[in-house]
Amino acid sequence: MSLGDEPGYGDASRGEDGGYGGSGQTRTRLPDRPGDVYGGARRRGSSSRSLITVVGVVVLLIAAIAFANRGDDSPSSGGESGDKAKTSPTAASGDRPVDSKVAGIPSGFPHTAEGAQSAAANYAVALGSTGMFNTATRHDIVGTIYTSAAAGRLQGPMDQAYSTDFLSKLGLDADGNAPQGSTFVSRTIPVGTKSKQYSDSDAKVSVWYMGLIGMSGPTSTDPVSSTWKTWTFELHWDNDDWKIVTDSQKDGPAPVPGDDKAATSDEISKAIEEYGGFTYAR
Repeated sequence: MSLGDEPGYGDASRGEDGGYGGSGQTRTRLPDRPGDVYGGARRRGSSSRSLITVVGVVVLLIAAIAFANRGDDSPSSGGESGDKAKTSPTAASGDRPVDSKVAGIPSGFPHTAEGAQSAAANYAVALGSTGMFNTATRHDIVGTIYTSAAAGRLQGPMDQAYSTDFLSKLGLDADGNAPQGSTFVSRTIPVGTKSKQYSDSDAKVSVWYMGLIGMSGPTSTDPVSSTWKTWTFELHWDNDDWKIVTDSQKDGPAPVPGDDKAATSDEISKAIEEYGGFTYAR
């Protein structure tokens, strides 16, 4: 989740949208009645949608069982191309993820189109993390994943954007820490990547992702909510790795919201503590 999803942001000029992290904003949902703002939020269920979901699950289960139990009646072929199943362009490549890290961020991505997509997905995770709300950690992240020229251009405007006043509006102190008893959540979860342009020196990659951001706590009026966005990165091959030159965001595509009951603040805080985030590689 990027800073651009918070109100009052957008002064830093960068990328195609004119502001770091795009133009989206997080909307705060206040409770309809006294009590936990998380547990009180539940969308109206749809009986027809629930029925379709159940039927779909049953059909998929039957198909999976049939597929697992079927025999291979086709004659074997000595050619490798005849045995290998065709995969979609967005299927995992099977390549080993990168082993090295710089400032806690995966590095050393392959000098390929898939390597650029992997770099973009990992960089989206880093830029959407809570580390961006602490000055020292933010400098490390930006200095690691951007080209030196881009990093030098962005550090000042980012420091101004992540001001003490801005952090206080999120309920954070000057160092980006949440109040005692509360948990600040900011995560980017890539759903897929797409290579829009590629050459040996430059690449343009879009990352479709779901973001989580908000404050989990008994007195929070800004509960953790989700958003869907597409983050586009222009990358340059620099010092044997892909680095960001510029980036921009736009809203969506967002799926139809489900009928899941919102968790309580305690459940959200516990989940954030127990479930660590991922790094990504195609």
